[in-house]
Amino acid sequence: MIELIRTNDPVFLSWLTARLEGEAIAAVVLDNHASVIEGSISAIQRRVMVNEVDLARAQWILDEAERIQAGDSLGDD
Repeated sequence: MIELIRTNDPVFLSWLTARLEGEAIAAVVLDNHASVIEGSISAIQRRVMVNEVDLARAQWILDEAERIQAGDSLGDD
């Protein structure tokens, strides 16, 4: 597996993993327990891992999230 992204944002993490699952892309979140144990200082980021063969599609979904966050319309590509 290869790292797609690291984040401390639980809402984004939930959205991303649900979106990946919806596209039949297997994703594993690492460091979840360590991140929770360290508390609210956000020192340990959670890593989202995907299979290398799915990386391009997963990256497209990640790019989609950045466009949504920026307020861009998804139909303007």
